[in-house]
Amino acid sequence: MKKEMKTVCYDEELNIEAYCFEGTRQPFPNHFHDYYVIGFVEAGERCLSCKNRDYTIRQGDIVLFHPYDNHECAQNGGGTFDYRGINIPGDTMLSLAEEITGERSLLKFSQNVIVDGELSLYLKTLHQMILSGGERFEKEELFFLLMSMLAERYGQPLVKETSVYQEEIETACRFMEEHYAEHIALEQLCACSKLSKSTLLRVFTKVKGVTPYRYLQSIRIGKAKKLLENGASPVEAALQTGFADQSHFTNFFHTYIGVSPATYRRIFKKRDGACENGT
Repeated sequence: MKKEMKTVCYDEELNIEAYCFEGTRQPFPNHFHDYYVIGFVEAGERCLSCKNRDYTIRQGDIVLFHPYDNHECAQNGGGTFDYRGINIPGDTMLSLAEEITGERSLLKFSQNVIVDGELSLYLKTLHQMILSGGERFEKEELFFLLMSMLAERYGQPLVKETSVYQEEIETACRFMEEHYAEHIALEQLCACSKLSKSTLLRVFTKVKGVTPYRYLQSIRIGKAKKLLENGASPVEAALQTGFADQSHFTNFFHTYIGVSPATYRRIFKKRDGACENGT
């Protein structure tokens, strides 16, 4: 049976994160990230759900997630999954979009799953260069070409979806984003949004694709990542992001990100472009 390996690398020159999962069986529950994700399936097959649409992804597929796209996936069959991806912060994407389109607005991709051999080659080459510490000039050029091709072939302006109760749901989201480090109760969300429990839960899940609790935990994990990147210990990160204890935090972090908080922190302690491997 293939040994499971997880590699994560942060590239300070491009301000993006590259990671690789080999031989993984771990399912990922419904969640979102506050950054873009561009990934490539190298082997295996998974059932993916993104924004309440179901896909079967397999070797050769590229996945494209915008910030806050809710998604989950699990292994299809008894095999393992090999996958490599890059995470792109919103401000990095904003600068790229301005360079590419001439407008300072975030990109929205027309599809979440695509098959494009030329783009796959660019993505794999860029990913390998990041993991091996390639020359900055070549990496920047390749990254720009990759994103230019994505924008040209699959890009469109990022437009927020609107619906009934949109303002009330955004109010609840802002409350969680401002008070994520505190104990938050459902009654507080109902009070600030002026919605009943049943309406809040029903409409929130429809608009955001995740429940309010899952939204809160995703926000907390995102904040914890930034704390770990800046040198905070896992204990400090857990305390500052509202988790009940370190064990609870570690379990959630591994479930959402695929590696432990301690492993993730070591990547940024090095700050020399080195990568972290784990099993």
